Amino acid sequence: MTDQGTDPQRVLTEEILADARRQAERAIARANREAKEITGKAQAQADAERQERLAAARDEADRRRRLALATVPIEVARMRAERAEVVLQSIYDEARRRLGAREGFDYRETVAALAADAVKRLQGDAVVLELAAADAEAPGADLADDVRRRVGRDGLEIRVAADPAGISGGVIVRDAEGRQFWDNSLEGRLKRFWPMLRPQIAAQVAPDEAVAERPAPPPEQKES
Repeated sequence: MTDQGTDPQRVLTEEILADARRQAERAIARANREAKEITGKAQAQADAERQERLAAARDEADRRRRLALATVPIEVARMRAERAEVVLQSIYDEARRRLGAREGFDYRETVAALAADAVKRLQGDAVVLELAAADAEAPGADLADDVRRRVGRDGLEIRVAADPAGISGGVIVRDAEGRQFWDNSLEGRLKRFWPMLRPQIAAQVAPDEAVAERPAPPPEQKES
């Protein structure tokens, strides 16, 4: 009778089974290690991608913040410049109103001085002083003599007439032939001198504002 404890076939079978179990255990252990490695790599990659997205989001937020901050001084300067323009326009409108109402100055003296200034700029021995309709009706008997004296040309012929365009005050002077004229109406002078006065006024009322300077128009004088 064969000893079961030493049966070669059983021993071989047990060895095969044991080896199979060891290989299975090693395979399982390797699979577990690989699974953990894969899981770790996936987690690391996910973490890296999340960090990249967070970094990109922070960079984008910082870029937008810097852009927003960069536009603040520009917007503030624009708003302040607009405010200064409103102030300057109100000053211009008030000056125009006061000139039209002839407030704060000797109108008769001003007309004579403006007329003499314009006459000096024209050539010829005969001129026409065009005044506002109300002024032309009663210009004062001595206006022509006053202008002639101021100009210093005794032989100068001066005629007074109403301006057909209907100026509100001041004078427009033309030569007798209508080839030359000089606009010394109150509103005409304000328009002519305002581009030069504007930056000076702006420096007083809005010294910190960026007020654009506008070029002065050419003198309103014609010759043909």
